[in-house]
Amino acid sequence: MVQTCLVCSRAHNSSLAAWAAMDGTDRSSPSAKKHVRLQERRGSNVSLMLDMSSLGSVEPIQPVCTPRDITLKFLRTSSHVLRREELQEHAQSLTQLQEEFSKIPPNFVSPEELEIPGHASKDRYKTILPNPESRVCLRRAGNPQEDDYINANYITGYAGRPREYIATQGPMPNTITDFWHMVWQEEAPLIIMITKLQERKEKCVHYWPEEEEEGTFGPFTIRLQRLSDCGEYVIRDLSIQKLAGECRQVKHILFPSWPDQQTPESAKPLLHLVSKVEETLQAAASPGPIIVHCSAGIGRTGCFIATRMGCQELRAKGQVDVLGIVCRLRIDRGGMIQTSEQYQFLHHTLALYASQLPEAGGH
Repeated sequence: MVQTCLVCSRAHNSSLAAWAAMDGTDRSSPSAKKHVRLQERRGSNVSLMLDMSSLGSVEPIQPVCTPRDITLKFLRTSSHVLRREELQEHAQSLTQLQEEFSKIPPNFVSPEELEIPGHASKDRYKTILPNPESRVCLRRAGNPQEDDYINANYITGYAGRPREYIATQGPMPNTITDFWHMVWQEEAPLIIMITKLQERKEKCVHYWPEEEEEGTFGPFTIRLQRLSDCGEYVIRDLSIQKLAGECRQVKHILFPSWPDQQTPESAKPLLHLVSKVEETLQAAASPGPIIVHCSAGIGRTGCFIATRMGCQELRAKGQVDVLGIVCRLRIDRGGMIQTSEQYQFLHHTLALYASQLPEAGGH
């Protein structure tokens, strides 16, 4: 359990003791007569004498642990490793999973913490902001610093691999160019979109071209080269070109069947998506991070990233720390895995994956 840090009170008590007694000094001492006295109320014949000799033993005041310190300590240290047989049982304990999830601090960022002028116009949701320490900064020569903003975070992958993912919100009309700038800057080989464009209201704008079209966004030209409808998801092979220069390839996978803030009816399509991502990355020439987005970039986005990381851990070790995975994700981007139902679905999906692995639990 995380223990709350307290301010040491001994310094306060010692300081009080440093104020000497009322005129109780030995008057026979010559030096005592030379003390500077502090005059009290008018009409009082009693004086205060400040004795500085005892202040040298006062211990320094210890820093206060802020709520954020406590949050980060929890997220960095929490763990619940489950062997494969334990995972099967734990995935069925819905009440226990709900209690476990409710204790995980969300680690959301307030607008005051972000301190970036004008960022609100580029945020799809006012309360879902990128954590400052891991946010993606767009590098644009000659532009003011505030133009570096995009609501996106680098996400550490399995085994501590830095910047393996970028979790971001669904592009808005005024952020499409920023989105493609990020794809180009980070040399991303793959974009995973886990939302429909409309779900009762707009969740994401249409930011890619359709067949026989090309889209121009700022200095970037995007072309659709091939489209493959795989039923559960749609794969688009896109090219991205900056001005008249280099042309790069990027795959776009649309996974539209996952309802917002809910869970799919079956875990199998999500595992098929994870498998397709592994296959795609093996053939990818670009070393950049995988860009994952839904609408807000925390719920379904967090579930996909956590699922892939959990599958990797199960293959490597035959066990998985789902709690630890979610906590580490929230260090990089607040609110990853949005609901207890998504947390339960994550366990269910990994339990299904574990049941399909060889008994040895190896590669």
